[in-house]
Amino acid sequence: MNGQARALAWAHDDPSLEWGPCPEFLPEGCALVVLHGDPDGSDADIFFRVPGGASIARHRHTAAERMTLVSGRLRITYDGHDPIDLTPGMYAYGPAGLPHEGECAPGPDCVLFIAFDGPVDAIEVEGGDAGHGP
Repeated sequence: MNGQARALAWAHDDPSLEWGPCPEFLPEGCALVVLHGDPDGSDADIFFRVPGGASIARHRHTAAERMTLVSGRLRITYDGHDPIDLTPGMYAYGPAGLPHEGECAPGPDCVLFIAFDGPVDAIEVEGGDAGHGP
């Protein structure tokens, strides 16, 4: 292969994926798996899973995140913005450092594909205004 990266493909329900825990402030049952790249580096792709009915505490990321919802229904509210209701196949962009919170609707787990342009992290943010509109 002369040093070239290998092609790959993953399904979110592939039993061979090795899911790991989320930071403690995120809901019980939350998990993530690195699909490609270095989670400590400048480019990584992950699946992020939260149980149906779970709330995702207000947090921010060091890097911007580019997301596509794979399963479930997810409402994301970024500080100063109206809520975004994602259904499978929808894309959302989250700027680096912008606090946000989420709610996975009751029913199937919410699974997001997220591409980070920097380290994969989630930093809890207390208080603040996740209110609507700029």
